[in-house]
Amino acid sequence: MNDRMLLDVRSLGSTPDIMNIRPITLEGKHVRLEPLSMDHLDGLYAVGTDEDLWLYTLTLIRNRGDMERYIESALQAQKEGSALPFAIMEKSSGRAMGSTRYGNIDRENKRVEIGWTWVARPWQRTAVNTECKYLLLEHAFERLGCMRVEFKTDSTNAPSRKALVRIGAKEEGTFRKHMVTSSGRIRHSVYYSIIDTEWPDVKKVLREKLS
Repeated sequence: MNDRMLLDVRSLGSTPDIMNIRPITLEGKHVRLEPLSMDHLDGLYAVGTDEDLWLYTLTLIRNRGDMERYIESALQAQKEGSALPFAIMEKSSGRAMGSTRYGNIDRENKRVEIGWTWVARPWQRTAVNTECKYLLLEHAFERLGCMRVEFKTDSTNAPSRKALVRIGAKEEGTFRKHMVTSSGRIRHSVYYSIIDTEWPDVKKVLREKLS
């Protein structure tokens, strides 16, 4: 897989645009990350009502109204400057597959969180999630000039925790009784991070996985 096939970042120059986090389209071989909008409502609703998708989250999408409110909330966070949400699109078909975002944006300290990620069942255990992480990490470190990218996940979400370790994220600790999930369960959140000096090695691992 050559560089052109692996990554096509639209509307970007070759130099960092330090923490200028704005709506942008990121493209890989399989995935196109589009700025989330209400235009994605029908596509996301069509694939996003599987309750297993929301098992570890604060949200439960059961109907079209729930998905509409989910998108509205993400767009409000974007308006406030704390998030940049994306729709995950299948390049070959144009179908919506899920959503992800930059969140907890801290421009002064040059850090973002990657999270709020869900991928519908037909695309799970494929290259989709790995390529999403690659695109977001590459953009964060090489275009936005981030020093740190962080992740958090439910302490009971073993697949997510293993996936973060596999890409080279470092476990930092657990926030106990951190959140209340959609089911009412009290969640402990485990934090992970990748910092700028680690990115070259993480990038190599991700490129090998995608190849």
